[in-house]
Amino acid sequence: MRTALVLLFLLALAALPGALVPQRSLNPPKVADYIAEHGWWGALLDRLQFYDVYASVWFSAIYLLLFVSLVGCLVPRTLEYARSLRARPVLTPRNLSRLPHHSTATVAASVDEVLAAADRRLRGWRRERRDEPGGAASISAERGYLRETGNLLFHFAMLGLVVALAIGKMVSYEGQVIVLADGSEFCNSGTFGYDSFRPGLRVDGTDLNPFCVKVNGFSARYLPSGAAESFTADVDYQSGADLDSGTWRPYRLRVNDPLRTAGDRVYLLGHGYAPTFTVTFPDGSRRTSTIQWRPVDPRTLLSEGATKLDRPGVTDPTQRRQTQLAITGLFAPTAVFRGTLLDSGFPDLLNPAVAVDVLRGDLGLDAGRGQSIFSVDQSLVDNGRLARVARANLKLGQEIKLDDGTTVRFDRVEQWVSLQVSHDPTQGWMLVFALLLIAGLGTSLTVKRRRLWIRATPAAGGGDQCVQSAVGDPAKGGPTSLPPGKNRTVVEVGGLARTDRAGYGEQFDRLSAELVRGREP
Repeated sequence: MRTALVLLFLLALAALPGALVPQRSLNPPKVADYIAEHGWWGALLDRLQFYDVYASVWFSAIYLLLFVSLVGCLVPRTLEYARSLRARPVLTPRNLSRLPHHSTATVAASVDEVLAAADRRLRGWRRERRDEPGGAASISAERGYLRETGNLLFHFAMLGLVVALAIGKMVSYEGQVIVLADGSEFCNSGTFGYDSFRPGLRVDGTDLNPFCVKVNGFSARYLPSGAAESFTADVDYQSGADLDSGTWRPYRLRVNDPLRTAGDRVYLLGHGYAPTFTVTFPDGSRRTSTIQWRPVDPRTLLSEGATKLDRPGVTDPTQRRQTQLAITGLFAPTAVFRGTLLDSGFPDLLNPAVAVDVLRGDLGLDAGRGQSIFSVDQSLVDNGRLARVARANLKLGQEIKLDDGTTVRFDRVEQWVSLQVSHDPTQGWMLVFALLLIAGLGTSLTVKRRRLWIRATPAAGGGDQCVQSAVGDPAKGGPTSLPPGKNRTVVEVGGLARTDRAGYGEQFDRLSAELVRGREP
């Protein structure tokens, strides 16, 4: 148990870096910026796996040692508990007066009558009657075994959580994807469909649960302050036999109200805007493109992005690299102009406008290297392979004309939604173990271990004397004298609190009074 407590402390200590420094699994660019900003210290933390805390060797070692320690703690305790359940209550101590709680009284009843009344009163206790020399007899009673049951249940549930968490890390996966809310579809057929994908250790992306989601529309409600009140996406989905029949089922997807299908959960994370530009070239050919732009201000959804196009009909690679276009800049759903600078005053689509630079030249699309869809490679601008040929602020329907006669028109705005697909078959087990953990903890904290002994001994002198009985007259509340010849018994009651001694004194006094009187108070 001491080892388990030390390991729990080390586990909590080891988890601290996960909250203090950026984690590569959540935000790789921020990790790269952190390393660049902190120099050798940042590089040292990288070598020590501080940016991948929960997948690091040292965190996994503590995790596994805690698992072994829990097993090593629970096995002997469970065996001991099983033996104690089969064992008889302990013998009545010879001298009950030495116990922390003790009372003695003489009653006008036989030994059998006293113990029969005590046996009825102690219903629900584990108890056993034993005969003793001299006509005496005693009852040993115990209660509170559920405390250890709750304790073991708590620890087994914790062990179950550890196992379920480990299995979940192996077989779960999570991916994010942006889908235009114009009837565009997303199908969970492979990792290539995701913008980002985090697989479990045993997931290679080739056996995902198949389903499709079509986003037909999106609506958002905002407070006057600009804070979001609700997000709702109207989607259709199909899975299982619906994939073969082509049947689509409607669903209103809301934040924290996921779509559950094919064993996966589809969450609505957020939304943004995708401006549509139409480029008309001097020969009359056209290209229309709608690409999502990313929000840079979550309060007003001021967004930035880059829409990249090739000129149609150009097959020569050299000429194509000289005529590629990029429309980059800012988009404001509710435009506010501060001079010539564009800003957004509200996140809803009330007065859309863009402030764009049009670049022409080599976008680096044929370099074989991945690049962000939200920006252009600045190095291509710096070395002159990309040149700015126009700059303008445009509202819906407005256009700008380039030096070669090409026009760029701002046509419309579409909305996009960010979806997260989560697969974790151990989620139900995690809930079960969490509930069992709470139940076990509550039981172990509320149930108290108690022991009680009652010894009834025939009073010396039989019935030849008149003595005071501890049994009061119910009408008057005082003791009564016992007439000669009446059976008299000396009753001793002793109590011991195995755990949590607080409050047992009053409980013992009340219980011993009831046992001596042979009735409820």
